[in-house]
Amino acid sequence: MLLRLVLLLSVLGSSWIGWVNSHQESGEWSCESDEEISIEAEFKPGFITLDGHADDWKDIDGLDSSLLPALDPDDDKKYTGGKMTVKALHDGNDVFFLLQVDGNYAYTKGDNKKCPSVALMFPIGDEATYHNMGGCKEGTGTCNRKTCKGHEVDIMHFSIGNAIPGRLYGGNPLDNGDGNGGDRFGHLVDLYSWNPHCRYLDGTGPSGNDSSGQNNWKGAWWHSSFNVHSGFVEEDSPYTSDSQKGTYFFEFSRPLRTMDRLQQDAQFTIGGSSKMAVAFWYPVDGNSWHGSGHYSVNCDWIPLDISPGSSVLKASKTGSAGDVASAFALLFSVVSICLSVFVGYRAATRSRNETYETVGDL
Repeated sequence: MLLRLVLLLSVLGSSWIGWVNSHQESGEWSCESDEEISIEAEFKPGFITLDGHADDWKDIDGLDSSLLPALDPDDDKKYTGGKMTVKALHDGNDVFFLLQVDGNYAYTKGDNKKCPSVALMFPIGDEATYHNMGGCKEGTGTCNRKTCKGHEVDIMHFSIGNAIPGRLYGGNPLDNGDGNGGDRFGHLVDLYSWNPHCRYLDGTGPSGNDSSGQNNWKGAWWHSSFNVHSGFVEEDSPYTSDSQKGTYFFEFSRPLRTMDRLQQDAQFTIGGSSKMAVAFWYPVDGNSWHGSGHYSVNCDWIPLDISPGSSVLKASKTGSAGDVASAFALLFSVVSICLSVFVGYRAATRSRNETYETVGDL
C-alpha cells in the first residue's frame, strides 16, 4: 500500500508543482469582486445523468462569467475563447455541477498541461480565503492542522490528459481502498489545502497519512465537436481533430455530506449557504498551461445556495389549504343535511298534531 501511494504521489507531483507555480505572484494582490453574482443549486431529483453531456441541464439557470487570469484579474487579459457558464443542482443526496466553456479542441494524450483542466474550490475553515487557497501564512515546513487551523479549503481538480470523454473518473475502489483522494485512472482528484504550497490529497499530509481518506467526487467531460455518442475507448484518442471549434463540458457530483472526519471536505446543508470558486486552465496556442493559463470566474468566493426545494414546499402548502377547504365543504354539507332532516321532522310532527286536534274536535 505504501509503495502504491508513493507511485501515485510521483505521478501526480508534476501537476501539483505546475499548480503551485501558477500561484507565484509578481506584485501586490488586487481584486474588484462582483458581489452581486451567486450560484443556486436547485432541488431537482432524478434530473442529471453524469456523462459529460449537457442536454439535461438546458432548463437550469446558471452563472455566465468572463474568465480572468486568477492572479491578475484584468479584463484586458481575459480568456479569449468565450465565457464560462457554471450551473449547480442537488437531488437531496448529491450535489451536481456543470462547467461549460467555449474553446477550440485541444487534447494531447498523457500530457495534462496540453489539455484543458478545471478545478472547484470550497472553504472549509471559518478563516479560509479565496486568495492563496486558504490563506495560511505558514510555509511548507511548518503548515499543519494546528498551525493552519481554520484555513482549510476543499479542492476538486480534473486534468483530462488520460481521461476518455464521457467516461466516469474520480473516486474508485483502488484509490479509496488505499485511503486517499487520488485517481490513478483519470486524475480527477480530491484535495485539501491551507495555501498553494501546502496542498495534499485527502487522507495524506505533513502529519502522516490516514486510511480514512476518500475521493468523494465523480465526473466526466465532453466536447461539442465529437460526432460519436455511443461511447469512446482509449484507442479512439484524440477523439476528434485538433482545433475544432466548439464547447467543453465538465460535469461533476459528490455527496452533500461526506464521512470526512479530518476537516478535508466541505459539507453542504440543504437550505444553507456555502461558497465556491472555479478555475480553468487552457493550453493557449498549443503551449503547456502555467500561470498565464489559469483563469477564474471571479477573484473572490462566489456564494453557493443549496435550495430546500421551495416549489415542493409551496405545492405541499397549497395542497394542505385545499384539503382544509374540502374538509369545511364536507362539514357544511353534513350540517345542511342534518338541518334539512330536522326541519322536515319538525314539520311532519306539527302536521300530525294538527290532524289529531282536528279529529278530537269532531
